[in-house]
Amino acid sequence: MITTVDADFLALPLEKVSDAALSTATGAGASHVDVRIERTRTGLLSLRDAKPETQSDETNFGIGVRVIVNGAWGFASSPDVSVESAQKLALTAVAMAKTSKPLSTDEISLVPEPVYAKKSWVSAYEIDPFSVTDADKKDRLASLSSKLLTAKGVNHTSAHTMYVKEQKHYADSAGTSTTQQRVRVQTQIEAISTGDHGFESMRTLAQPAGYGWEWMGNSIWNWDAEIEQLPTLLAEKVAAPSVEPGRYDLLIHPSNLWLTIHESIGHATELDRAIGYEANYAGTSFATPDKLGTLKYGSELMNVTGDRSTEHGLSTVGWDDEGVAAQRWDIVKDGVLVGYQLDRRIAAAVNKDRSNGCAYSDSPAHVPIQRMPNVSLQANPTGPTLEKLIESVEDGIYILGDKSWSIDMQRYNFQFTGQQFHRIKNGKLVGQLKDVAYQATTTDFWGSMKAVGGPSTYVLGGAFNCGKAQPGQVAAVSHGCPAAVFDKVNVLNTVAEASK
Repeated sequence: MITTVDADFLALPLEKVSDAALSTATGAGASHVDVRIERTRTGLLSLRDAKPETQSDETNFGIGVRVIVNGAWGFASSPDVSVESAQKLALTAVAMAKTSKPLSTDEISLVPEPVYAKKSWVSAYEIDPFSVTDADKKDRLASLSSKLLTAKGVNHTSAHTMYVKEQKHYADSAGTSTTQQRVRVQTQIEAISTGDHGFESMRTLAQPAGYGWEWMGNSIWNWDAEIEQLPTLLAEKVAAPSVEPGRYDLLIHPSNLWLTIHESIGHATELDRAIGYEANYAGTSFATPDKLGTLKYGSELMNVTGDRSTEHGLSTVGWDDEGVAAQRWDIVKDGVLVGYQLDRRIAAAVNKDRSNGCAYSDSPAHVPIQRMPNVSLQANPTGPTLEKLIESVEDGIYILGDKSWSIDMQRYNFQFTGQQFHRIKNGKLVGQLKDVAYQATTTDFWGSMKAVGGPSTYVLGGAFNCGKAQPGQVAAVSHGCPAAVFDKVNVLNTVAEASK
């Protein structure tokens, strides 16, 4: 297990540069200053039919200085990480705050946070993906792709992997100084069938995760076993009948349910969105603050937490980008809305005592904004296994894997598809269907949840590319959940709907 931040990052004059920005900005009249020195390296490798198609290796490095002067924000950034640059940025940020003050509609203040002096944190991983040779990465993806290409009915394959190392030094005028490093990997491999039936595909269910290259072995996720199953699943899908629209009980696997959580709970409980800050771009939320403590979000089986501390979570950190320590809290308890996601500014605006650590910026050139933590549906501690959940369904569909989706600007009306749709009759899987989408409103859907799987059904899913804000930012976030059963959900036929 890697436990220390890379020596070459620590060798940079991190404290000297951040101290220069802090002292210059406070001397120029700033009541609050925070500095981020960030280096993010992103690798990408794509193969088509087991042959390399694209490859990139990019590093984003720089410094961002944010200040509050007379209740107004100021910010400046540069790729030049030096004492001279830090001093200039500090003065520019202060000047920007003074210039914007007459135009400001809000008096900016931040809730307090304990000071964390010279602290360090590293995410849980074993193999730095950038320490693995390009040849070894290509060989692993090519080997898995080649196994698919030898199977009957597989005409093409695609394989993509992205791996990220994010290093960040944070310091603020209160005295906090932290340095952290986290690594994440995302890989997807797809089998494609073409012919008289048209085009069909079947993709791996492996989720992006806060691991290093050890994720691509078989000890954590059994890639070889899943690749062996894909051709059979694809052939069944090609031959499967189109779904008959209607209401079905749905057994939804975590590989699909994570995305429903993300869109209908994760985004809906961002408090900046709920009070209107994202209204002109990303939308608002039906889960407004006046409903806190009273909104029946779902059935009594529904318990959702936010956290920035889950091991291997994509949103897991030691401290957020405002120096707030990682925490865990309730968002939905026994089906009732009880909490939101907060940064220090939003917490102050709604008279909360403390942020729960949801500030994040995807680069030194962007200001930190309120971003999603790991938002997860908790398993029933004594809940059933996957086999028992299947046996409990008399007339339904078992859904695995994510694909397309849509949801309205208030996170209320939605529609989701998936990768695999298995018909359930009298507690048994009886073959695949295709062209399936499920549609509901958020509260109706979660209110229909009638069974929640036990810990053995729990999987940590998520995405690398959650977008928000203007200018746009991208964040990685995980959503854990068990398998769950939903009562009589409206199922559409996507081909029939498209022809209307």
